[in-house]
Amino acid sequence: MFESSNGVSRLLRRLCRCAIACILTLGFAQSFAQGNAKKGEYVAKAAGCVACHTDTKPGSIPFAGGRTLDTPFGTFYGPNITPDRETGLGSWSEADFRRAIHLGERSDGSNYFPAFPYPSFTGMADADVRDLWAYLRSLPATKQASRPHDLRFPFGWRFLVTFWKWLFFAPGPPLATAPTGVTVSRGSYLVRTLGHCGECHTPRNFLGAPLSDRMLAGAKLAEGRTPNLTPTRLKKWTNGDLTKFLKTGLTPDGDVAAETMSEVVLNTTNQVTPDDLAALILYLRSLTPLPEQR
Repeated sequence: MFESSNGVSRLLRRLCRCAIACILTLGFAQSFAQGNAKKGEYVAKAAGCVACHTDTKPGSIPFAGGRTLDTPFGTFYGPNITPDRETGLGSWSEADFRRAIHLGERSDGSNYFPAFPYPSFTGMADADVRDLWAYLRSLPATKQASRPHDLRFPFGWRFLVTFWKWLFFAPGPPLATAPTGVTVSRGSYLVRTLGHCGECHTPRNFLGAPLSDRMLAGAKLAEGRTPNLTPTRLKKWTNGDLTKFLKTGLTPDGDVAAETMSEVVLNTTNQVTPDDLAALILYLRSLTPLPEQR
């Protein structure tokens, strides 16, 4: 009986030590997995988040929502993504945020409309998502209700997006970390994923899905036409011309970028590192030339 009691005591002590070790291990793992807000700020710049989530009115608070996006389906309004619990992302978990970025789903499981460029962001590396989340959580919480979208019937029905996803959306592929260096793969990641350039520079079908065989070949938008980014057009520009344009918005002939592209220059391409800018240009040079649309 005494030996049995001692055996039980030893077993309980071992279980306690194992439990403590597990708790410590989980704690270290969670600490290690914490995002880096400074790196996340860079991801936000490369992804152009401030433009879509900040109203154009003077004095508007960055990331507090209100920006309009006019489309053939109606008007979308960028939501508040500050950490306010009632009107922003304050009640979200990191898992909710990942689901939004990678799957285009809201925290309640319903669909986001693809005006939110999750078809591009779905390829965002896990580390970048974690860092971006840490950055957004570090922003001042702003209480400003997001405006409801004003869409034509029946495009305001979110359940219809499920069928759109079946036809046109492929999640992933998942990446642990993003490509690095002045490489085509890094440039592709910046252009196609973070920068989501194809959202504006690729023509779409009548359901709003990009035409994959015309990727980055230019498109017609409400405010005008976006240029062809394949070498068909860019072969006329040197790397120096492209770098100057992406840093200043000035073309080789002295013209200036259109209003929308001027924002991209101000908020994104002027903010990335020289290596990332070189990788971006390297990727654009590597594309198959596509003819101008007539």
